[in-house]
Amino acid sequence: MSLAAARAMLLSPLGPIARAGGREHPDLNVSFEFFPPKTEEAEANLWSSIRRLAPLQPSFVSVTYGAGGSTRERTHRTIRRILDETNLSPAAHLTCVEASKGEIGDILDAYWDAGVRHLVALRGDPPGGLGGPYIPQPDGYANATELAAAAAARHPFEISVGVYPEKHPESPSLDHDIDVLKAKVDAGATRAITQFFFDIDAFLAFVDRARSRGVTIPIVPGVMPVTNFNGLKRMATTCQCRVPDWLSNLFEGLDQDPDTRRLIASSVAAEMCARLEEEGFKDFHFYTLNRADLVYAICRVLGLREQAEGQGA
Repeated sequence: MSLAAARAMLLSPLGPIARAGGREHPDLNVSFEFFPPKTEEAEANLWSSIRRLAPLQPSFVSVTYGAGGSTRERTHRTIRRILDETNLSPAAHLTCVEASKGEIGDILDAYWDAGVRHLVALRGDPPGGLGGPYIPQPDGYANATELAAAAAARHPFEISVGVYPEKHPESPSLDHDIDVLKAKVDAGATRAITQFFFDIDAFLAFVDRARSRGVTIPIVPGVMPVTNFNGLKRMATTCQCRVPDWLSNLFEGLDQDPDTRRLIASSVAAEMCARLEEEGFKDFHFYTLNRADLVYAICRVLGLREQAEGQGA
């Protein structure tokens, strides 16, 4: 998207709505990612967000692990509460980091016994964060492919895995990334969810490349509404996501203007989703950062509406 196109989109906020046709309950599927809270205040905010977004009937909601499995217990506790207190389908993140095969097996059994039927199987970031050296446990799994295979063999989970449409920071090439994705599919993966991105053409090229190599599972675009642009740049640098000049220009000079940043964030994300829908994509995974307002607004723009409890998703 050029800066001119972005400006035109912002000046014509009915563009995405018009393309969605003003439909209620279009043939779209959304999912929401949350992270486990550290404090009582953060937990209250998380559950406020979950309650706000739940009536949109997401396909699933996922709960992350921290680097090095640092949030393991809080992740498990959040998953249990979602199962106990909502009608949502939780997808539990699970990583290889700092865990033995025996520990992973126990977690898989506990999840299955609790009613979890969907996993997001990831290698996970090293304890020092992405970019640091990853050293597998001597009695653990070396990567997400091995983890997915173990999970699929243990119980008939639905298994989502991660992909980087602009190349994993540790990968030598996109072709290598696609080889890894194919191995994950062979191991039992049923869905791939991308890292956030802003270069739609790069994402579409990655999907075309994967399809040409025989990858047939859904590849779901990960969407992150941007409110803290400086924070986004730090995350983007770590995961090597390109931040286009037009996006930088839109946020330039707005450090002290959160209201305008939020308007721009929702417009940019809605426009991205609308274009991807035009390209045939019907599934979107939102990185909520435990905030509901922007994601809720974007879903409304795309034509999703709240459904009364008991109605089909």
